[in-house]
Amino acid sequence: MPAGVSWGQYMKFLGSAMLAMMAGSQAVHLYYKPLEDLPVYIERERHQLEPPSGDTKANS
Repeated sequence: MPAGVSWGQYMKFLGSAMLAMMAGSQAVHLYYKPLEDLPVYIERERHQLEPPSGDTKANS
C-alpha cells in the first residue's frame, strides 16, 4: 500500500477523510445556503449576456 501502511489503516483514513469532507460541505450548505439564490443568479447572468435589441452590426 502507499506510504507503507496496511489496507486496514488506509481504508480507515480514506473513510475518515471522506466523512470529514461530506460533513464540511453539508455544514457550508446549511450555514451559507449557497444554492438558495441560484435561479436568480442564473437569470441575471443570462440577461447580461443577451445582445442589445438595437444591434445593427448583424444586419450589415
